Amino acid sequence: MPYQFQISLLGKEQTLLHFLMTIINEYGYLVLFLSITLGIFALPIPMEAMLAYAGFLSFLGKLNWFGSILASAAGCTLGMLLSYWVGYKLGIQFFEKHGKRLHLEPDRLNSISNWLRKYGNKLLIIALFIPVFRHFIGYFSGVTRLPIRIYTLYTGLGSAIWVSSFISLGKILGPQWEVFFEIIRKYLILTSVVLIILIVIIYGIRKLRNVVIETGTK
Repeated sequence: MPYQFQISLLGKEQTLLHFLMTIINEYGYLVLFLSITLGIFALPIPMEAMLAYAGFLSFLGKLNWFGSILASAAGCTLGMLLSYWVGYKLGIQFFEKHGKRLHLEPDRLNSISNWLRKYGNKLLIIALFIPVFRHFIGYFSGVTRLPIRIYTLYTGLGSAIWVSSFISLGKILGPQWEVFFEIIRKYLILTSVVLIILIVIIYGIRKLRNVVIETGTK
């Protein structure tokens, strides 16, 4: 009988998590790999819960700690590469045609492109810790043609850090991992919003400073 979660999730997340919870004991690393890949790429899978649960299974001796990290990091990297590929194939033409519907006019898209070229490698390391943002950075990296080698390198590094954090905490906390998950989930979104606001403010200040400098030199 599968382990019963005591955490509260949305309907679709709850259904998916219980399904994955049922089959992970049988298929282990394959379930981890596929669920993280699909979670990054498309499906509303509660990935942090999956990773922490994998750590708990490692605590119980049902999964290997390093094997769980390897499978999850590989799945995460693949999901990010798939997102990049879709963005690359859609290209700038897609946003030029449909950008107004998505509130991504050419000027705004150019600003995002310049932002990613300047800070993309650093953002890729922390993006996975930021809900929603992690699902878009891959697509935009592809659209803006961020060099694939740089993208893969920093995505792989970010993936390893992200999955290791949750799996290790699940293993260390053992039966108490759910308490950790509830606490971290409450503050993760708040922290993410603060980080995004800070990044936007810093970018805005630098852009304003450049405008002032350019105006002063004329």
